[in-house]
Amino acid sequence: MPKITVIGAGAVGATAAQRIAEKELGDVILTDIVEGLPQGKALDLMEAGPLFGYDSKITGTNDYKDIEGSDVVVITAGIARKPGMTREDLLKINAKIIKEVSQNITKYAPDSIIITVTNPLDIMTYVTMKTTNFESRRVFGMSGVLDSGRFAAFIAMELGCSVRDISAMVLGGHGDTMVPLPRFTTVQGVPITELMPQSAIQRLVERTVNGGAEIVDLLKTGSAFYAPSAAVTNMIEAVVKDTKRVLPVCAWLNGEYGKKDIYLGVPVKLGKRGVEEIIELKLNTDEKKALDRSAGAVSSGIDSLNALGI
Repeated sequence: MPKITVIGAGAVGATAAQRIAEKELGDVILTDIVEGLPQGKALDLMEAGPLFGYDSKITGTNDYKDIEGSDVVVITAGIARKPGMTREDLLKINAKIIKEVSQNITKYAPDSIIITVTNPLDIMTYVTMKTTNFESRRVFGMSGVLDSGRFAAFIAMELGCSVRDISAMVLGGHGDTMVPLPRFTTVQGVPITELMPQSAIQRLVERTVNGGAEIVDLLKTGSAFYAPSAAVTNMIEAVVKDTKRVLPVCAWLNGEYGKKDIYLGVPVKLGKRGVEEIIELKLNTDEKKALDRSAGAVSSGIDSLNALGI
């Protein structure tokens, strides 16, 4: 059975461990620096196994040595942005955390595939790849899968149809410059541009862009974790089962979409080797401009990171 490590036993990490176990995608190593936290959550999940009928083994640990031999490593470690905290503050703190995590992955799981979840996601994925020096296809981030899931949920609510019939596409950076693509978003093959007025589409696009913030505003003291954990579990499944699913993820671009040396959300084919192919969509002028704007925001973040000397 594949060995899947989740680094960070907070809400996203622990829920991801639960979903991985319930789908029996592999045995799970849940890692955190807080003593007792991953051990307690892992034991709770093990005790749920007989009730839900899964045989995946879940182990909680504070020791990075236990991730040795992992096939997939998911990074959820880091802090969420707090009131009064600037984007630069968040960038600086999480970059240092991700750098330390990445060094340990390099030491103990050098053959693994890494999926980053920590925000700011595109930049943290960049830090992970640069620190590990892994092939770029083995390091990618959870962004478009989550954002597309949110877009699809809002479309289903609007049209009163099943989410199973919706295929949504969101490109770009994971943040307020993301690029939902209505032309490439369909309901049973029919583009949503033919199913609802532009005003409704624009409203749903704006809600998707602000999807994470909407949940933070409602929760007051936390952020989303059910949908993010579902998104990363879908990505893990594509890798460990080698399904070759086409999903929008944060991937390293080397000339695709006219971008180079940057991580950005684009559709890719995911399999056992990681990002096996980048799919280039034929974007119109407005879509290209939106993607350029999003890429510019990510590049600016990387520049800020370099300026901080991290």
